[in-house]
Order: sequence, then structure tokens, then C-alpha cells
Amino acid sequence: MRTPRIVSTRLALSRPYICTSCRILQPRKFSTTSPLSANPPPPPPAAFTCLSSRRLISLSGPDTSHYLQGVITSNISTSSPRTTGFYTSFLNAQGRILHDVFIYPDLTTEAGLKGEGWLIEVDAKEVEKLAKHIKRYKLRAKFDVRVVDPQERAVWSLWKDEGWTAHGLSARRDVTAKGDVGCEDMRAPGMGRRLILNAGKSPEESIGGVAEEVYRVRRYLKGVPEGQDELIPEAALPQESNVDFMGGIDYRKGCYVGQELTIRTHHTGVVRKRILPVMLYGKDEKEPGVLEYKQEINLGVEGIPRETGIGRWEKKGRSAGKFLTGVGNVGLGLCRLEIMTDVLVQGEAGGYKAGDEFKVEWEGEKGSDLVKIKAFVPSWHLTK
Repeated sequence: MRTPRIVSTRLALSRPYICTSCRILQPRKFSTTSPLSANPPPPPPAAFTCLSSRRLISLSGPDTSHYLQGVITSNISTSSPRTTGFYTSFLNAQGRILHDVFIYPDLTTEAGLKGEGWLIEVDAKEVEKLAKHIKRYKLRAKFDVRVVDPQERAVWSLWKDEGWTAHGLSARRDVTAKGDVGCEDMRAPGMGRRLILNAGKSPEESIGGVAEEVYRVRRYLKGVPEGQDELIPEAALPQESNVDFMGGIDYRKGCYVGQELTIRTHHTGVVRKRILPVMLYGKDEKEPGVLEYKQEINLGVEGIPRETGIGRWEKKGRSAGKFLTGVGNVGLGLCRLEIMTDVLVQGEAGGYKAGDEFKVEWEGEKGSDLVKIKAFVPSWHLTK
């Protein structure tokens, strides 16, 4: 279900934006190109990949749904039993994001014997941490918590830019008799589908497989953050991480951990920072007009420390944001909207001017490194 638009944020259609198909133009040669670049290839229009960066936690027992309803930002209670997964997040008591997750109904025999079952898909690096968090706060609730072995079940992502509709990749059902489960990935247009398959199985689609790094590039082009390497846990609001735009918050549900600040932010409409896709380019190059991934360019983006500050090019002033992660010449940044874009935010003067440029500067192995950086507002932000 689409989340309501934040009413106090006015978006101008004249700004640089990304089309919903995430335009990937033919590579051009720049002074920063490297013939030995090990960057992944551009994402194909149709593919699937196994997400080793994601792990599963199994919850099974009669109190499972009741517990989850009180700790996630989406509404797990619906008029009919869920047969597909959904995107949501865990927050701390201060309303700051802890984990971004997908949650799926678990219809295996084991879960059925224990009353209710759910699978939580989370960042693989954080799976043990989230499992401990759930065990710590479940108190007397009756359900079991188990980290699923990656040799037991795996998470897959599939996409097809053309030739299919929602829930329509081939004829695959969302739930099969063997317990496989999936959902439409509604975080951004064209993200495709998530599937949870038993070990040894792969999607039965007439499309080729790609490395997970290709999926990562695709996410960056669409402006979709994922996992604790790309979100700022226990610091960022869910709206700053686009959880609201990606359909992960139900503002009409009852109480849950972190709800007070989340609702207050929604009604006041003051979201001054958001994670946006960024393009990096050399200090002697012209500002790009469209977001495009160039496989042959190697700017050393992977060596930029996480949360390195973004500053104005040849100007002084407050920080414009933080660089989060990247590959090749694209990535994600937590950007101050009124500085790096022409999004008008309530209570801010809006200091952005067309032609303003920004930089990321850091200490590398061979001394100080610097690249320019430009933020783009995804077109799907304009419809929220």
C-alpha cells in the first residue's frame, strides 16, 4: 500500500530527476576511466540473483503476530491471512531506525504445528543482533526465535523491466505447496520481486542470473538503500531513510515501538534529509545532467569511509550531507534537501541554486583524495 505524501514538502518538477526505468546510458570515456576497472557490469533489463547479504530469522508460536504488531512500522494484522511478504522496519524507543526488513508468512509444517510462523529477512551482518533483540524483548510471549541456516533457505531478487505486471513474473505463485514464499518489491517502481526458496532451488524463470553486485548497482540507480551499511542505525529517522516512500510505514496502525516521533514527524512534515542516489565524477569534469552508471570508471569510491561529510565545491558553509556507500561512479548519500536539491523544506530557506557543485574529500592510502558528487531526486519521490 502506498504511503501518504508528506504534505509540507513541495517538490519541483523542474529539478534533475531519474526516470522510473533508471536510465543507463552507453559508457563514454572520461579522464578518470581505468581499463582495469573491476566494477560490475550494468544491470540487464531482466535477471535474478541470490542475495547472500540477506539472512532469515524464523519466528514460530501463537504470540508471534501480536509481538510483531507492536515492534514494526507496518500493519501485520489484516482482514485476511497474509500470503505474501511486505517491507517494514524495526525502530528503537526514540523512533530511530534499527533494521530494515522484509517479513514473510512461514507456511512450512513446522511453523504450522506451532500456531503461527513468520520469516524476517534482514542484513546478514545483523541477523544475530536482531535475533538477540527479539529474544530480549519478547518477555513472556509464546514463540520461538531461530536464525535460519543459509544452507536451509535463501533470499532471491528477480526483475523484468518489461513484459510483466505486479505479481506476474511468469506464472509463479507467491506461495507454493512446498513453503516457498515471496512478495512484490514495492520499495521503488520496477524493483521486481523477492523470493524465499529452499536451498538448492533457483527461480524457474527464463532469465539469466547475475552477481549480487549487479543488483547493488541497480538499487543505487533507483535510490533504494538496504542494510546497515547503507542506513545509519539508531541515528536516522525512518523517513530520512525513505522507509515511508518505500511503503514501510502504516500511519494508521496502533501503537508500536518508536511510533510517537514517527507520527510527529509525519504530521509536521519536517524531513530535512533523505537518502538519495548520487553520482561521483572527477574534479576537472563538468556536472552531469543525468544519473548514469559507467562501468569503466574507477574513482576509488569503495575506499571512501562511511559517513564521510559532503561539502560545497570551493565554498564554505554547513555540511551538505554524508556519503554512505558506492560502487564505480554511483552510490547513496544522506543529503540535506535544501542544500543539495531544490526540494523546499518547511522552515528552511532553500539555499540550492542550479549549478551548485559538491565534493567528498577523504584520506586515502596515498594521501588526500577528492571527487565531486551530485545528488538526484528519484522520480518516484515526486508521486509520494
